Amino acid sequence: MKQQVHYVETADHVQLAWAETGRGPPLVKTATWLTHLQHDRESPVWSHWVRFLCGHYRYIRFDERGCGMSDWNVGDLTLQRWVEDLEAVVDASGIDRPFALLGMSQGAATAIRYAVRHPRRVSHLILYGGYAVGGLRSDDPRRAALYRAVMEVVGLGWGSDNPAFRRLFTERFAPEGTDEQLAWFNELCRQTTSPANAVALLQARGNADVSDLLEQVRVPTLVLHANRDQIAPLAQGRLLASRIPGARFVQLESCNHVLLEHEPAWRDFQEEVLAFTGVTRPEAREDPARGPALTVREREVLALLCAGSSNAQIGWELGIAEKTARNHLSGLYRKLGVRSRAEAIVRVVGRREPD
Repeated sequence: MKQQVHYVETADHVQLAWAETGRGPPLVKTATWLTHLQHDRESPVWSHWVRFLCGHYRYIRFDERGCGMSDWNVGDLTLQRWVEDLEAVVDASGIDRPFALLGMSQGAATAIRYAVRHPRRVSHLILYGGYAVGGLRSDDPRRAALYRAVMEVVGLGWGSDNPAFRRLFTERFAPEGTDEQLAWFNELCRQTTSPANAVALLQARGNADVSDLLEQVRVPTLVLHANRDQIAPLAQGRLLASRIPGARFVQLESCNHVLLEHEPAWRDFQEEVLAFTGVTRPEAREDPARGPALTVREREVLALLCAGSSNAQIGWELGIAEKTARNHLSGLYRKLGVRSRAEAIVRVVGRREPD
């Protein structure tokens, strides 16, 4: 995962560190809490994200202002600056074609603002674990109260040698994380930003509100959300999908805000993103004589289809929603050039060599 790290200066003279890794169609990830361009690649929490994205795309990411390898001593940490920072990184990267834009967590709000401003530059908008309305602006009293409590704890103990303060915060990101993963995440928090910046960044995230922009999004959009996410409620993912025109919603079975490598939801996330952006896994690129290249998930669906499974049975076998199984079948039919289950089975059986 060799990467090149660069710096770009923003209009208000902040130095942002950004990196590019991998080859393929460009994909840009908006900044998230909390990252460090050097540490992410060896992280037990983030390294599988980096491997997947740089394994299929020209993957571009950056440390947000106040964090990681970017400048820490900055005065303005508001959402407006986040959008301008993303614009600066995209311009510096020299991308000369429409690109996929990945917005995770609070990065979804930044991605939405960018897509509304620059609809012709974004080919695919991918929102994972996102929210339109931050915790401090929520009309859910419990969510707002919890957010304020977390901010207070962070303000009191972020820089402490006792990891309990930070662990109260980080365990909500990956409740099923191992001790090693949580210990690494805790240490990343301390190394990646200052206590004052941590509070200011939480304040800015809590006050985010892009609900008035959702209907203005005019690019193909995929919304993915873990059903038991403790950072961004599932209701927020549904809000994004219901109000962004034409958006497709995929519910993932997980309680982790940051999907971990071992869980089935991580596999489902990868397959959905690849299918949405039209990218094929290297292992799925077959000889033309053997038929069209299929993703791992498409081959699993095809095997169950040939076994006579219904859409509901396919969903149950693969641990996905019936609607998701139906979407996979639609994509499969397009690749095979058929219009029905029967035609797909005939196409596959006819291609197999006799015993």
